[in-house]
Amino acid sequence: MVTTSIAGTLSASLRQLLDFAWIQTRSCAFAIALMSGVAASALLPGLPVARYDLLVVYGVLLTLLFWLRGWENGRDVAVIAVCHVIGLAFELVKVSLGSWSYPEPAVLKFAGVPLYGGFLYAAVGSYVCRAWHLFDLELVRYRPRATAVVAAAVYVNFFSHHWLPDARWLLAALLLAVTAGTSVRYTVHTTRRRMPLALSFVLIGFFLWVAENLATYLGAWRYPYQLDGWQPVGVEKFGAWALLISVTFVLAAVTRSCRRPASACE
Repeated sequence: MVTTSIAGTLSASLRQLLDFAWIQTRSCAFAIALMSGVAASALLPGLPVARYDLLVVYGVLLTLLFWLRGWENGRDVAVIAVCHVIGLAFELVKVSLGSWSYPEPAVLKFAGVPLYGGFLYAAVGSYVCRAWHLFDLELVRYRPRATAVVAAAVYVNFFSHHWLPDARWLLAALLLAVTAGTSVRYTVHTTRRRMPLALSFVLIGFFLWVAENLATYLGAWRYPYQLDGWQPVGVEKFGAWALLISVTFVLAAVTRSCRRPASACE
């Protein structure tokens, strides 16, 4: 009897885990499609058009497809577009400072940054928006103003640390402080669960770091130490992504009203 109970519990837990993984995969649909395009473009020989330019067209078509198929609504597309713009701004500064580069030629390229670079950030925005729908996310004790202020400071620090002292550890502490007690409710196979918001940032940051390793391997962009041959992305980027995801999250949260009384935003 006890053995049967344990087996049933393990079976239910495994099903929950598989369902969770499947929803996460569906949430990453745009990113998976984009990276597949990057990989395919690297394998196509003798392209008549610059690879980066083809990826701009591909990114636009992907965005239209997801919108027309109803996989993302107008509100989601707006969030994704903003992620694209702030991502391009981020790229322009970082590339100009030599943090990384896009070594291949392209027509749709400004100050060393191809326009398709913004789609890499748009993919993160798409993930957050789709996860919000598919997991039926609900914020509990979320502090929108305080979290937005810290997220904005995180974004600015990624520029300013080139000239001013790097405040990322202070900002990490502040982010933990403003998200203390904040959790995310989500549904997996009819079961409602809860996760601390700060933990979700860490987990997403880790998988974005893994994705960055894949993207640089496929030649989406290159760090200086990868120009003579691919090398793994430094683990410090894991922490950078865990902080930076707060910016995308805040943008997505702004377009969604808090539910009351369960998720009482403060």
